[in-house]
Amino acid sequence: MMYRAYQTFANLHDPVRLFASASERVSKNWFGNFSLNPMQRLAAHYEQISLLGFTHSRPDFKIKSIVDSLGAEQLVHEELVYSTHFCHLVRFTKEGIAGQPKILLVAPMSGHFATLLAGTIKTLLKDHEVYVTDWLNIRDIPLSCGDFDFDSYVEHIINLLQVIGPDTHLMGVCQPTVACLAATAVMSEDKSPYVPASMTLMAGPLDVRMSPTKVNELATSKPITWFEEKLIGVIPSQFNGTGRRVYPGFLQLMAFMSMNPDRHAESFRKLYEYRVNGDTEKADAIHEFYEEYFAIMDLSAPFYLETIRKVFQECDLPNGTLTYRGRPVNPKAIKKTFLLTVEGEKDDICGIGQTLAAQDMCNGLAGYRKSHHLQAGVGHYGVFNGKRWEAQIYPVVRNHIQSAL
Repeated sequence: MMYRAYQTFANLHDPVRLFASASERVSKNWFGNFSLNPMQRLAAHYEQISLLGFTHSRPDFKIKSIVDSLGAEQLVHEELVYSTHFCHLVRFTKEGIAGQPKILLVAPMSGHFATLLAGTIKTLLKDHEVYVTDWLNIRDIPLSCGDFDFDSYVEHIINLLQVIGPDTHLMGVCQPTVACLAATAVMSEDKSPYVPASMTLMAGPLDVRMSPTKVNELATSKPITWFEEKLIGVIPSQFNGTGRRVYPGFLQLMAFMSMNPDRHAESFRKLYEYRVNGDTEKADAIHEFYEEYFAIMDLSAPFYLETIRKVFQECDLPNGTLTYRGRPVNPKAIKKTFLLTVEGEKDDICGIGQTLAAQDMCNGLAGYRKSHHLQAGVGHYGVFNGKRWEAQIYPVVRNHIQSAL
């Protein structure tokens, strides 16, 4: 009922947004870009109306070229190299350049598409070949393809490392850090030849008992039955995934936005102000962010509920009770993979110490194989995107990967 009501509202609202988008373009084309032109103010209003709505299709990565570490512009090739029912493995390479370290970047499955990491990918491409988990929207996947749960997530990481081949470097951003550590532990215990050469865990909830945030408090404030009853919807019949139980993307995004409503309201105010005053570059940056931010995907209910229970409520990983396909996950089994943990000083999603906790869990690693970086002045998103990521965090990541070669 909840999902059907949302979809009915979205279907009614979409024509309004399309009209506003078309009107914005007409106003700009016909009446120019002068800040004092009243039609430009109207166009700025239309822009906000057209932007205020969710989409459920993955945007483009829009990575056509990058400037490498030597300052040279390189054309980028994007290629689909492997697929499952639930994920595309996408490879980004620079034309004419081979033999650079391979990174598997595991994108969060938390309501946004992998394209949210486009900035991360562009920076990593300076010195690496990058593979990305392009998770598919579960509402488009038929029930006949089976369920997707936490074990499925870990299994995908293991399988994708095997597809890419030996000496791959693994990077998890936020939510997948737990699954990345679990996959590496399982592969290490099995003495797999595809164990990642290095593992970078960035701003992830490995031990949420450390510096709890509002997200952690919400996850522990209700019993798991409350999450199942209040937050789980069923995909309506108009989509391929009809009948699937999901945590809808629109609920996820609304929950995140409700944590910082003033900040989002200020962003839209600035968007209007920049647009009216002719500050196109700043206005475009805000527009592009929200265009990506409002592109949402649903989560499989089994995966979401297991994540709430295992990661946030019962803290299975730090308590030593996490399992994969019925077998214990033992981080102590990791002996060779170089480990880097990265946190942001102002992160309000994953508090300080939550990612660092992996250092103690992986006590089978020699000290020289482990390092940690706490970045001053950045929040959650700034850990993997933006100026400080590119100028201050990425050099640490690059050096970490080089040390594992």
